[in-house]
Amino acid sequence: MAAFGTFTLLIALIVATYGGVASVVGARRRSLRLIESGRAAAYALAAILSLTSVAIVYAFVTHDYSIKYVQRYSDASSPLFYKITAYWGGLDGSILWWVFLLSVFSAIAIYSNRHRHKEIMPYVVATLMGIADFFLFIIVFHKNPFDTFLTQVPTTGEGLNPILQNAYMVTHPPSLYTGLVGMSIPYAFAMGALISGHLDDAWIAAVRKWTLLAWFFLAQGLTLGMLWAYEELGWGGFWAWDPVENAGFIPWLTGTAFLHSVMIQERRGMLKIWNFTLVILTFLLTIVATFLTRSGVVESVHAFGKDPKLAMMFGIFMATIVVVSFGFMIARLPELRSRARLDSWLSREAAFLVNNWILLFAAFFVLFATLFPTLSEAVTGQRIRVGEPVFNRWMVPIGIVLLFLTGVGPLIAWRKATPSHLRYQFTWPVTAAVTTLVTLIALGYSLQHWAAISCFSLCAFVTGTIVQEFARGASVRKRNTGSDVVTALLGMVLRGRRRYGGYVVHMGIVFMFLGWAGQSYKSEAETNMVPGAEFSIGKYVIKYSRLTHEEDRQKEMVTGELMLFKEGKELGRLRPAKWFFQKKPGEPTTEVAIHRSPVEDFYVTLGNYDFTEGTAALKVVINPLVDWIWFGFMMLAIGTGITLLPEAVLVPLAARAGVAPVGPTGAAGHARSADSGLATLLVFVGAAAVLLGGARTAYAAESPGRGHEADRQFLMSNIVCMCGCLRPLNDCGMINCGKHEAETAKVDELLGQGKSRDEIVASFIAEYGGQHILTAPLDKGFNRLVWALPYGFGIAGVGALAVGAWRFAKRAPVSEVAPTVAKAETELEDRLDDELDRIDS
Repeated sequence: MAAFGTFTLLIALIVATYGGVASVVGARRRSLRLIESGRAAAYALAAILSLTSVAIVYAFVTHDYSIKYVQRYSDASSPLFYKITAYWGGLDGSILWWVFLLSVFSAIAIYSNRHRHKEIMPYVVATLMGIADFFLFIIVFHKNPFDTFLTQVPTTGEGLNPILQNAYMVTHPPSLYTGLVGMSIPYAFAMGALISGHLDDAWIAAVRKWTLLAWFFLAQGLTLGMLWAYEELGWGGFWAWDPVENAGFIPWLTGTAFLHSVMIQERRGMLKIWNFTLVILTFLLTIVATFLTRSGVVESVHAFGKDPKLAMMFGIFMATIVVVSFGFMIARLPELRSRARLDSWLSREAAFLVNNWILLFAAFFVLFATLFPTLSEAVTGQRIRVGEPVFNRWMVPIGIVLLFLTGVGPLIAWRKATPSHLRYQFTWPVTAAVTTLVTLIALGYSLQHWAAISCFSLCAFVTGTIVQEFARGASVRKRNTGSDVVTALLGMVLRGRRRYGGYVVHMGIVFMFLGWAGQSYKSEAETNMVPGAEFSIGKYVIKYSRLTHEEDRQKEMVTGELMLFKEGKELGRLRPAKWFFQKKPGEPTTEVAIHRSPVEDFYVTLGNYDFTEGTAALKVVINPLVDWIWFGFMMLAIGTGITLLPEAVLVPLAARAGVAPVGPTGAAGHARSADSGLATLLVFVGAAAVLLGGARTAYAAESPGRGHEADRQFLMSNIVCMCGCLRPLNDCGMINCGKHEAETAKVDELLGQGKSRDEIVASFIAEYGGQHILTAPLDKGFNRLVWALPYGFGIAGVGALAVGAWRFAKRAPVSEVAPTVAKAETELEDRLDDELDRIDS
């Protein structure tokens, strides 16, 4: 099997190279036979790499330990689906999985466009085959997953990393890879347009769905990663700005920017250069994400390890992408001029421009902060960690601004909004936001958590916007068609599926923001319990029964048995556990026990234990609103599905709903709907009060009211527990790990001696020999870059945005020869924009 796999890889490299060369030569010589031959090579590549994938999976399933990769990541006692997922569980296999997905996506994209875009398709094929060549070169000459042992063949496998033996890890990496690889298709079409010189909007129509699908799978991969971290790592959180997770988040940000800005090009013919730039950057960042995971330049529980040679190869490839892509774009700049101008800052175009700039700033900041430890090591010789305090300082306000813009965008008209239109559109959403804010303050929520309160209020604002859009559109359609409300709503969504599917996606984002904001009110505690003991936290009481021990072929399982009560009512039994895998006994996994509810999760993990006395150390976390994150993603998936509904599905659905196959719906009519707006407001305020009631109680139970508490909380969140978890002291997932207790005791001792924050931080730095003990670098010397550079980039971005807006706003002089014609064209554009705003599909 090893020989067969290696042979197919060599053939794949040859086929990919031929496909790219034949396509370019065919396009230059206008040889249809060569172009078709290149296209056939792309299909053949997908078939060959499918055989390669079957070979590696077969090797895992049959326990072929003569192959090094199989022996390193597989074990005969593992369940079948973990043997299959071991395919992408290591470095070599993950690169093969990357190029296999690329070959399949390329074949689908090329086949579906075989009769369209004939001028650009040869260059699309060449670009995709060039990307495949790079990864196949790495596999064949550096990271071949079919390499075999030269001497004695092991009889057993080492097994997959225990923390990867989780159901979410079966789906998380493939989803993330699908999103990353999927962004290659828009990039290839953009390069095809730039190389061929056919720079109309045809390439955008060809890649719109590909971009949305890739964006969705990136979102799904990130969400599944959060679920995995929440349920497997046992520290009570779901996102810690881990470098590898950041690597997937960065292209998601730029992809989001492209999906919004491309609407401006479709409707107004603007931002062509910007959209090409975003597509190139997004693809480049997917390669950066792949590079960060595999080169070892960042420290992460997900990273594969250091490989300087591989890092050099990726560096050359990324430099080539930058030079070639932007080189062609610069050459085509005269042909990429916009045919329209920005008419007003009070317009949807301007809102999208601001949204794009903020998304790009967020992507730049996350990338810079992720790479800062590597930069500091290269410049100063000391690796300085950048942790949650730095990321949260910037990303929390950025997230709040983006949430605000999510609600503003649909309310502002294209081209220019009038004061009366703004007043009409903003009345109910602003009323919902203000009422929610006042209600929360009246209920006693502290302004100390300004970000959470702002977030809840803006969630009300966005919800009011979305419900208002649905209510007014359905009302107009109901009046025009004479149908009932449900039929009118269904018909409106079917005809404007891009618009209303987007609103559903935005509603999912609102729910996710609710979950994120709820973390401001998280509370936690640790306790050592003996059988029969009880422990109270907030409204909850847990009663500890006993420890149990079980074994199977693969692992030992130590489980604590608990009963959970709330206000005297039994909620159920919880079984937190630790699993010790026989192949890797030094890497136990934490199996979390969670009681879920819409208000909050009750989350328990098992730490140290003693079978002699039956004692167990438990960590309890109350996570308010966290399940709204997962529910929000489901809404996002539904909205994406609505947007991607094909015409073959729409026709029968439209017939049932009484929707005409063509024609505008008038969904953006200006019918006043005060009752629906008031209902939206009351429902949201009521829901916020109910949901946050439990969260507020949990937070109040957390406050110990002790001296030095502000300093203690600061130090506990800024000093890293050195047990290896890389988490702050107040978030260490290893209960009674030794380091956690000793370092916490030292913090308390130094505070008791009257030491200041700076003195205590200096003491820890001196003890551990560097700033790696801190979650954020000190604001001095080279470290100031991590604080100052984002400010500089932000100021430069604002200046560039202002200059660009000023240039867009400069109107060309109207010809004196044909003023009537110019006026007629302007009026025609106005009417066209109005119709596009109504249809939006």
